[in-house]
Amino acid sequence: MIKKLMDNYKILIAIPVIITLIMLAVVAIQGLDQGIELQGGTIASIKLNEPSSSSAVTEKLTDIGVKEIKILNNNGNDLTVQFGSGFDSSKFKNEVSSMGTVVNYYEVSPVLSQEAMDQVVWAILFAFIFMAITVFIIFRELVPALGVILAAGCDIIIAIGGMSIFHVPLSIASVGAILMLIGYSVDTDILLTTRLFKRKEGTMEYRAQEAMKTGITMSIAAIVSMVVLYLVTMIYIPEATTLSDIAAVLILGLLADIITTWFMNLGILRMYLGKGKKNK
Repeated sequence: MIKKLMDNYKILIAIPVIITLIMLAVVAIQGLDQGIELQGGTIASIKLNEPSSSSAVTEKLTDIGVKEIKILNNNGNDLTVQFGSGFDSSKFKNEVSSMGTVVNYYEVSPVLSQEAMDQVVWAILFAFIFMAITVFIIFRELVPALGVILAAGCDIIIAIGGMSIFHVPLSIASVGAILMLIGYSVDTDILLTTRLFKRKEGTMEYRAQEAMKTGITMSIAAIVSMVVLYLVTMIYIPEATTLSDIAAVLILGLLADIITTWFMNLGILRMYLGKGKKNK
């Protein structure tokens, strides 16, 4: 099967490219939800009429039209909750009266400014540049270096597109998860490239198959652990939005990595090696 896949390397490359272009269009049209860290918001202290769980409070607030809810503290009758920008305090006070009494409000400024986000973009750009240089030094070949960078870049774009589709907000947590994805994507790409270029045993198809077994096992294990984390936080500790956002972004990125590494990068390397550059 692996030989048949590699013989159709043009299709292998085309599939991730098409998905990446679709995700770019999704982000361009739909945009990304911004978390409270980016746009600021309001923190409200509420004295509840009766103790309620964080999940029940979140559900009630969602029902009355409140968005971007983050439970900061809930010790029974005293609740502290943070909302996104555009919050109407007077309207909220009336609608929440059945739950309890609003004690006070105060505004919070964005934690991440536009300048900080620009620095994050530059950091990601330089990370890709230095990764390309490192891969080029290791393998002494331009195409493998470009393949690693292209696969990692498409991985990030697909993950961001997934964030747009599933309304995972861009926040400190999700930005951190995106940076983690860069490292993981490069790890699997290096695994594949090393097996094909450095190993001598067997055919190219055999080496690719062995690399795929190892890489996909790693990815599945990571995806399962992130799914468990996401479900636990959503069901039992919904106030832990940082953990759920990280888990959601990593799930999207790890799924994308399977496509970009074992379709795109494998197709690129198969095309390159098939021209006799390093075919063993």
